[in-house]
Amino acid sequence: MGLLDNQTQRRYYADEDRHGNYQFTSLDDIINYFQISYVGEDKLIPRIKRADIAFHAQRALQELSFDTFKSVKSQEITLPATLQMILPHDYVNYTKLSWVNGAGIKHTLYPTSKTSNPHNPYQNSDGGFVIKVIGTGTGNPGTVGTDGGSELTLDDQYNNILVGMDVEGPGVVPGTKVYGHDIVDGVSKITLTHNLDTTSIRNDTLALTTLEYTFISGNGDLITMPKAQVFTEGGEIQQNEAWVEYAAVQTDIKVGYLISNEYFPIGTYVIGIGDTLGTSAIGGTGGIGTRIFLSSKPTDGIGKKVNKEIVFTSPTPADSDAWSKYKSATPSENQNDYQDDTYWPIDGGRYGLNPQHAQANGSFYIDNALGKIHFSSNISGKTIVLDYISDSLGTDSEMQVHKFAEEAMYKHMLCSIMSGRANVGRNQLAYYKKEKFAAVRTAKLRLSNIKLEELTQILRGKSKHIKH
Repeated sequence: MGLLDNQTQRRYYADEDRHGNYQFTSLDDIINYFQISYVGEDKLIPRIKRADIAFHAQRALQELSFDTFKSVKSQEITLPATLQMILPHDYVNYTKLSWVNGAGIKHTLYPTSKTSNPHNPYQNSDGGFVIKVIGTGTGNPGTVGTDGGSELTLDDQYNNILVGMDVEGPGVVPGTKVYGHDIVDGVSKITLTHNLDTTSIRNDTLALTTLEYTFISGNGDLITMPKAQVFTEGGEIQQNEAWVEYAAVQTDIKVGYLISNEYFPIGTYVIGIGDTLGTSAIGGTGGIGTRIFLSSKPTDGIGKKVNKEIVFTSPTPADSDAWSKYKSATPSENQNDYQDDTYWPIDGGRYGLNPQHAQANGSFYIDNALGKIHFSSNISGKTIVLDYISDSLGTDSEMQVHKFAEEAMYKHMLCSIMSGRANVGRNQLAYYKKEKFAAVRTAKLRLSNIKLEELTQILRGKSKHIKH
């Protein structure tokens, strides 16, 4: 039975998903054909599990995708004002980045290696990575045996002190954490999980007004400044409902923001934002408020108006100084190097310049830690095209092999399987590796798609004499 016996031409042309699919073989068929050819009695592999074959088939598909198959994908976006592009979900590496002009022609962007977006942790005045502040405690600090209360009033507003941070300092019980953070008259007021133990302060003349306290990230990481924070008041927490309701409209809170408040578990974040219409328990009648939907239900403060600050924090860290300066600066290639749009002044002032910098297309660098591409400011708003490599394992529809490389897949799988089996001699392994190498080389030549007429036309442009 032919491969096309069950597919008519009418069905092929009517179904867009089928266009051009005859040039490919699915990975499932590759596995089936491999079992027929190599597995069984009197064959190279007497017995093997299909799952093992599937593993080696996927590994072969990955390896051949990187430098043999035509596995380059592309994505087009309009570069926003943030000058950042998120890497595609199946991104492995890029082959080219470019922007498109009004005629649809690509202009190549070149990577810059002279800058980056480094981790930018908080530093105090002495260079340390902890928050050191002067705090005033509550209670009777001079009396031995009297608890000092659970509140600290700090000497300034510290937006980077969040619920869950560890606290150290005079009278602080080991294991004490930040339970709540309120802003009163521009000053941070911290509620602790344990009362201050003033019994450790033996000097009756010593007050709790000039003592230094240290705040450390509760998860052991360095403290980072968030990209954005919102301090709100007047939100009401509903019993057994994972939301905070406001009488006024809240426009600065975004989905994904973390909430820092003693009434919610650490790590609670915003999952949705909606309007509250009509009569509200906290907004009176006829108003439009905002309901902030959260990932966790409250643990305290049920059914009452919360007069303390509720802090919403962006999960994205603040921009590093290096990235802020890079995106705000005008690229050097656009600064007085061109006259009247003539890119090569006749006075020879750019003679000897490195060619990758002798262009005004723009530059970029990739922040693999955050999964974003950062661009220079002169291409803001332009159409960006990213050509990139995947590993062909993203979806089932991608797991297919061009027929020019089908034999290379079989030889690659056979070599890998034999390399992991016992009692296979060195000479045999060398033979399988040689076969794999030859099959991969043949696949590369076939997939290179060299056409004689196209080659001769190129050579004519190089002033080469071509005989016919």
